[in-house]
Amino acid sequence: MTDLAPQKRTQQAPQRVSELGRAWAIILGVSSGFGAASARVFAANGYAIFGVHMDRRNARERVEALRSELEAHGVPVVFRNENAASDEVRAAALEDLSARLEPGDHVGMLLHSLAFGTLTPMVGDNAVQRKQLEMTLDVMGHSLIYWTRDLVSEGLLNKGARIFAMTSAGSSQAWPSYGPVSAAKASLEAHIRQLAVELAPSGITANAILAGVTLTPALEKIPGADSLAQRALARNPHGRLTSPEDIAQCLLALCHPGTAWMTGNVLHVDGGENITG
Repeated sequence: MTDLAPQKRTQQAPQRVSELGRAWAIILGVSSGFGAASARVFAANGYAIFGVHMDRRNARERVEALRSELEAHGVPVVFRNENAASDEVRAAALEDLSARLEPGDHVGMLLHSLAFGTLTPMVGDNAVQRKQLEMTLDVMGHSLIYWTRDLVSEGLLNKGARIFAMTSAGSSQAWPSYGPVSAAKASLEAHIRQLAVELAPSGITANAILAGVTLTPALEKIPGADSLAQRALARNPHGRLTSPEDIAQCLLALCHPGTAWMTGNVLHVDGGENITG
């Protein structure tokens, strides 16, 4: 098979509303790729969605269409078009979220899926600049710590909550011009391990999700993306690439109480792509 396109599936589960209140999903990078797919799946299963994204004005129509799609499930939906790595934005967003919570509401899931960084060689005439490198690590890596820390200190992340961060095979491999993002992904995985240890007494899990090669806007920006996709397709025993919905459905399943003992991992969600090549 040579189909690169994602395949759509649907899943319905009991609504995430009980006498304890409604579960909210916080999605950083909600407007496309893994973030948008996760918003769709979690909203369809009763989660309220609090999403942060950063898009230019020309993406407004697409983002509003996504918001309307989510609201059709009858759940609260909040989108903030801001820089999720900004301290001021994070503080304002958490104040906004706190004001919207009804008695018993809780944050059930935090997904870190920010894909904003520089794709530049480390050396040479066009080498990455210090500010570019620091920005990439801050947005794609360190911001996970700041969001988690503030959610915990504000009492918004409690027992049973799940933290997920999107990593990639590039965290341990060298790809052309991917060095700054590779460093960010490696730091993200280290942060997940540390959070898993520190949050274990609170009953909060933290795992990194290493998706197979997926056709997303972020992938399209990587030099040689077409070649990466073709090689992944040739390796994948399912005969297709990973889709954003594959990841979203897995995240939903990992929010089940039965996964409470699974923490601190880099979980491959790739259909077997990385065991055959």
